[in-house]
Amino acid sequence: MSGRLWQVALLACAVLILGAANATVTIKMPFDTVQFKPGPGASLATANCATCHSAAYIYTQPRLTRKQWTAEVLKMKKLYGAPLDIANVDAIVNYLMTQNGKQ
Repeated sequence: MSGRLWQVALLACAVLILGAANATVTIKMPFDTVQFKPGPGASLATANCATCHSAAYIYTQPRLTRKQWTAEVLKMKKLYGAPLDIANVDAIVNYLMTQNGKQ
């Protein structure tokens, strides 16, 4: 390729890359038909859990013990960066036990 053709090709690539970098991407999430059931801690679960996954996801999980739910909630905070206050972990676990807990 001639020098001039290389320049044109580089310029075209730069325009495409810069255009893609400035493009706005919109993602439309499906409507969630399952809500957390009422009860003490439901608002905490909605505020802290539903930011990343649906309530249906909780209800389709196997029933877990208190120790397992605590480990799951802490995993969401520590490993996945869930923005939940550590002071709310017990209340969230208590709620999850009423919804999908294994005694």
